[in-house]
Amino acid sequence: MKEENITNQSYNDIINLPHYVSRQREHMPMLSRAAQFSPFAAVVGYDGAIKETARRTDKKIELDEAEKTILDQKLRIVQEQLHRGKEITIVYFKKDALKEGGVYTTITGVVKKINRYEYVVAMQDGTKIPIKEITDITGEILQSFIFF
Repeated sequence: MKEENITNQSYNDIINLPHYVSRQREHMPMLSRAAQFSPFAAVVGYDGAIKETARRTDKKIELDEAEKTILDQKLRIVQEQLHRGKEITIVYFKKDALKEGGVYTTITGVVKKINRYEYVVAMQDGTKIPIKEITDITGEILQSFIFF
């Protein structure tokens, strides 16, 4: 209680004075006043670099010869069945543009063309998938076949 009285008494001489307004400088807008106290990034781009480093990527799985043979058989069947316009699902590895590794992507759609010269599968939606990055192909047109 005594401390409160001492504190209140020490400001008694200025507590009732009018608010000071400078004659040399104009009044600062509220938005600018608030900006003085907003947080700032001392090192520009640091947060982005931390997030990029923390972002995980997958390693590409290398298929063995048997898996490559099965995948080649599936591509041949899809090539033969293009005229039917059936949907298939392709799982492929998409390389990361910024760091080593990448991500496995699954796309479902109708194949427009298999270009064996450019080694790509062109989908009707315009997506081009490098054949060497494909890890699996599934779909209704492949269900009746046995692969080994």
